[in-house]
Amino acid sequence: MANKETKYRQLTAAEAYVIIDKGTEPPGSGRYDQHFQNGIYHCRRCDTPLYNSSAKFNAGCGWPSFDDEIPGAVRRMPDADGRRSEILCKTCGAHLGHVFSGENLTAKNTHHCVNSIALSFTAEKDEQKTGVAYFGGGCFWGLDYYFQRATGVLSTRAGYMGGKTSKPNYEQVCSGNSGHIEIIKVEFDKNQTDYEQLARLFFEIHDPGQVDRQGPDVGEQYKSVIFYLDTEQKKTADYLINILRQKGCTVVTELRQAETFWLAEGYHQNYYEKSASTPYCHFYTRRF
Repeated sequence: MANKETKYRQLTAAEAYVIIDKGTEPPGSGRYDQHFQNGIYHCRRCDTPLYNSSAKFNAGCGWPSFDDEIPGAVRRMPDADGRRSEILCKTCGAHLGHVFSGENLTAKNTHHCVNSIALSFTAEKDEQKTGVAYFGGGCFWGLDYYFQRATGVLSTRAGYMGGKTSKPNYEQVCSGNSGHIEIIKVEFDKNQTDYEQLARLFFEIHDPGQVDRQGPDVGEQYKSVIFYLDTEQKKTADYLINILRQKGCTVVTELRQAETFWLAEGYHQNYYEKSASTPYCHFYTRRF
């Protein structure tokens, strides 16, 4: 008989600590704590739909909170501490968190307190529009090459961000005096991909452990950096960095609030497509 684990998603050490070992993530650390987009929250282990966003509310406890589950999706059982009620995915038995009553937080008077790391999320179709992400990790030619080939990517643009001057040119950036970093602006279709998948790709097509360089390219303009647009993007980036560090990877990637994006010169756009060559300092390495 086949091992039933083969049916489920392979878990990282951090995910297994909560989902299998029944641990708890630190309050306020999860990406779905203050997440209120319309859609469905799924079990991260087996992808079973568990909670509708209409049942989500802000309990102020530091974990995603719901006052109802999708019928038949969640199983309750006495917790090992003898006081609380544990909630598990009915399909795969993944530990989700605990359920409480009598707190009078909503009209249903039920509080499912769930670990973000035990969940994944799918937005409603009418909310799945175009997203934007900004990544820097070495020469923007190589990043452009890989992101152009990623599922769901609509367009890529090479450019500069993070400096102290307006309308920088390539020579100014290379001098190191402008403070700008070579980055890629990625526009993507949320019907086909999401920010986490793109951020995972980013960490797998460059070495996030190199400081102010990438391969033979050396300088602050080549630093590993994610310019995030909102708190959700920052939480996702933090989440992935923590996974990599728990796996023993060195990560020096900086997280910065997005600033003005300055489009690079025309000859930098789609460079490898024009030159019919391939990247010399970016290589795909599976890290997750």
